[in-house]
Amino acid sequence: MASLDTDIVVVGGGPAGLAASIAAAEMGAGVIVLEKASTTGGAGNMGMGPFAVETKLQRKRLVGLTREEAFKKFMDYTHWRVDARLVKAYIDKSSSTIDWLEDMGVEFFDVARYFPGSEATWHIVKPATGEPGPRAASIMFRLMTERAEELGVKIIVETAAQKIIMDNGRAAGVEAVGKDGETVHVKAAAVIIATGGFGDNTDMIRQYLGYEWGKDLFSFRIPGLIGDGIKMAWEAGAGESPINIEVIYGIPGLQDSYLTDVPFRQPATLWVNLAGERFINEELTENTTWTGNALVIQQNRCGFSIFDSSILKHYQKNGLDLMSMVHPHVPLDKFEDELQKHIDEGNKNVFMADSLEELAAKAGIDAEGLAETVSEYNRGCASGEDMFYKRKKFLKPLKGPRYYAGKVYPGGYGTLGGVKINHKTEVLTKDFQVIPGLYAAGTDACSIYGDSYVFILPGNTMGFALNSGRMAGENAAKYKDTL
Repeated sequence: MASLDTDIVVVGGGPAGLAASIAAAEMGAGVIVLEKASTTGGAGNMGMGPFAVETKLQRKRLVGLTREEAFKKFMDYTHWRVDARLVKAYIDKSSSTIDWLEDMGVEFFDVARYFPGSEATWHIVKPATGEPGPRAASIMFRLMTERAEELGVKIIVETAAQKIIMDNGRAAGVEAVGKDGETVHVKAAAVIIATGGFGDNTDMIRQYLGYEWGKDLFSFRIPGLIGDGIKMAWEAGAGESPINIEVIYGIPGLQDSYLTDVPFRQPATLWVNLAGERFINEELTENTTWTGNALVIQQNRCGFSIFDSSILKHYQKNGLDLMSMVHPHVPLDKFEDELQKHIDEGNKNVFMADSLEELAAKAGIDAEGLAETVSEYNRGCASGEDMFYKRKKFLKPLKGPRYYAGKVYPGGYGTLGGVKINHKTEVLTKDFQVIPGLYAAGTDACSIYGDSYVFILPGNTMGFALNSGRMAGENAAKYKDTL
């Protein structure tokens, strides 16, 4: 058994863990980070940037959103069924966190909305290429890792924590296993859990969220995110906080095929369920959370995005109606070829047909229901009056001669919540009693969204991870000074 001694041990080297380790080290604490993967950054390496409000970049871009306005929007959205003090602490800290990151050398390309109805709170990291896109934030975590090591933080990779060591009711260290199988005993004054949730644990997804991954949920599965930190905290006496997932949507198999995927996300499409009935105003598909929510309550938790060759020609000539940093403008001149390629390669979730009847048969949609819905929808397009009040400019009838459909399912970036904390990121028992020396940050403890991810303030999950990590590191460093 290897024995190590430090002030603070951080379990997990992702966004929250790195932020916690740097914050604690800046306050003079000795820190060890245990990361079971071979590199740091975790799921954050897939992201593009964090939420923040009242930053210098926002002022430069004439974004006038205030902390007060952001807090009110956040709490209205969640109907106050979340920890208001934790939300306020996070929002209030967010601007200084951007400055903090810039001091480490992180550059931000711009501040952006995710979709037109959201706020410009998403601080997009400028990658080495200079052009933003998925995984842009990975350079930020490299710089944070370098800053942590510069401060003397010892980052031990390929070492999996397994148990929180308790001593007379307080956290006193962690037991882990190294890549060679050797047990590692880390004695510490405080422990910070930041392991990123359980997005890669299908059993926990079934047990706590009620989905069958690969059947009615197609969320991202970052290898290694199996809920080990949450389980360790529960075993140490932590209370269970509400558990959710950042519900989004997508067509399985098209996640990396923007040319084929983006047209199915446009407001001029027609969305139906297996019965062939509409269930959403297609304008709202820009908000992936609302759309995911709508899909969850449909039969088999799925729906279909449908458009035809006349709408395709409109987009080929005039460009898409809806674009974002994640779903950019794409040329559509080869759309049919690309779609056929996916069909030929065996993707069972995309369809092309020369009639509505053929489309219904291929996709498994009730043919009579679809025919009735399209007839009703086309009449609404002609009159300018839609049953779900879709704006007239997006009302385009389906008239063929060719039809396209994508079978859409709920997805998700990762799980949220599990470990009960307070606004100081101190871990609480089920009876709301503080467990001395135990802290949690990031998605393991992120239960601030209620039943729906607050997508109107984009960048939230990464923002919460970074800011709660800073809070945990600072508070753990203060705590160890009291011992």
